[in-house]
Amino acid sequence: MKFRPQGASFHDTSMQRCLLALAGALAAAALSAPATAASFEVAISPSRFEVSGKSGARVGQSLNIFNVGSAPTEVSVRTLDWTYSEEGNVTYHDELVPGSCRPWVTLERRSLRVPPQGKSSFRFQIDVPPDAPRGECRLMLAVEGVEPAYRAQLQNGGASLSLPVSGRIAVAVYVTVNGAAPKLEVRQLGVQDLRGQRTPVITVTNIGDAHGRLEGGLESVDAKGEKFDLLPEGTPILPGQTRTLPLQPRVEENRKPPTITFPVKSSGQLDWDLGSFKVTTEFK
Repeated sequence: MKFRPQGASFHDTSMQRCLLALAGALAAAALSAPATAASFEVAISPSRFEVSGKSGARVGQSLNIFNVGSAPTEVSVRTLDWTYSEEGNVTYHDELVPGSCRPWVTLERRSLRVPPQGKSSFRFQIDVPPDAPRGECRLMLAVEGVEPAYRAQLQNGGASLSLPVSGRIAVAVYVTVNGAAPKLEVRQLGVQDLRGQRTPVITVTNIGDAHGRLEGGLESVDAKGEKFDLLPEGTPILPGQTRTLPLQPRVEENRKPPTITFPVKSSGQLDWDLGSFKVTTEFK
């Protein structure tokens, strides 16, 4: 079994922090007695799981939940299905989607209390069915703040899907089964208008049967002679997807991002799980 804790789900950082609060309107709309949502301050590590298994095997993992606030925090943990579009939009699904592998997952408990400025560990396991074919199981672990008025219902086995929440951190879990792997191919390099700004981009297709990501960088110099590295967006490319990813300048600490003046000459290597691409191009 291979375990590779990496950066955050869809955004590469070692830990996610959620400082979220919603008004109690969600609870008030559902019940005759109004309830007020409490904010929670939670960090998660690792922020995604990438593991491998085989048919009939059991994969066990542990998630660390940190309370960075000054008061105890009650959180619930459940699984969600999710879809991710080629445009980079994620959608969460309470219901089981076709082919969902969430029934493979066993959570050690429904909720837990994290002490102030403390840490709690949460274990879960994935039992791959004996007849599971080669492929990739993908799901989310949703760590959510729980309304105080509903804690008893949750702990007593009440349906968690209808509970209001005061915040959520979704942790992606990827399980490659029976050797599933990505296979990335570069389709095009060019320039597109993104959020009103001309941006170098790379279009990549995944013809494999597991997700992949681009890493590495391109040494670049623009028309004014300014030098910088262009880095690919590190979001996942799911099997069968063709995605166009921006190449953004590396931003040095305490410095503003460089303003690019086209054309830009770039060369270097972009890596993925099982290979790399040598790139020499001019973005015009």
